Amino acid sequence: MRIVLVKTESLNQLNELEEMRERLEARKLVIGNMSMRCKLATEDAKKQEEMLSTEVRSLLVAGTSLSVARKRLQESNRLLTEERGYIKLKNVQRKLRARQQYMISQVSLLYPVKILVGPAQEQELESYPSSSRLGNYSVSKPINQGSLTILGLHLTMLPFTKMSFFTDKREVQRSATALGYVAHGVSLIASYLQVPLRYPVHLGGSRSYINDYAPSVEPTSSDLLWDTALSVNVKPVEFPLFLEGQDTTRAAYAVFLLNKDIEQLLNFISVKSLGPRHVLANLKELLRTVQSSEFIDT
Repeated sequence: MRIVLVKTESLNQLNELEEMRERLEARKLVIGNMSMRCKLATEDAKKQEEMLSTEVRSLLVAGTSLSVARKRLQESNRLLTEERGYIKLKNVQRKLRARQQYMISQVSLLYPVKILVGPAQEQELESYPSSSRLGNYSVSKPINQGSLTILGLHLTMLPFTKMSFFTDKREVQRSATALGYVAHGVSLIASYLQVPLRYPVHLGGSRSYINDYAPSVEPTSSDLLWDTALSVNVKPVEFPLFLEGQDTTRAAYAVFLLNKDIEQLLNFISVKSLGPRHVLANLKELLRTVQSSEFIDT
């Protein structure tokens, strides 16, 4: 009986010992996993520390550069606040405008806009029309488009509204050539004045086009929720600045956009536009104003 009890007690102890051994192995496994995690965390912390150290060094360099730039800005502001600095700035601005005036005067020589006085007589319109600075408008009656020429060509708008089989094809071609001249002149003037045109021009002589980036359909309320990045990738719509083989409505809209570009340049130099139907008149006013002494003094 005693032997049975001893064996039973030994078995119980062996079972308990086995359970303790299993618990110990489990503890070792947990400790091993924790040790591995701790090692990975330590390595990650070292990497982050190195990255932070690099960023701190970059911030220190940037801070030094910013401090130097701030000192230079303060020095520049100090020089500008002085009388000599302001005068120097104005002289630089006058030189820039004088250079712009000279370049645009070359455009005026390249594409002269003249007023037709008689059947075969043209003269320069020096005082055409009276000055119309924004905020100081002067009343003047715009001259008919038919009385103005660019490089000897009339810009007749009638074919753009009443195109038919009996329309003079030579007149259509002359209008397309004149529009090509205007488009080239406007693009040159915009580049000299450093004004990005709202409606960019694709030059091609008498087969030029003008681009419109505005959507052709009014946006709905749901469209307004779209990402603004989508609007950057909007493809432009091309409109022809000529009538041959084109829809008259699209061509007329192209002329309207071209005049809008001229109005943009007029607004840039603080001059009021003569209206949406006066392409050559607006171009003439733009050239006249830029070549005046007021342009350099402003």
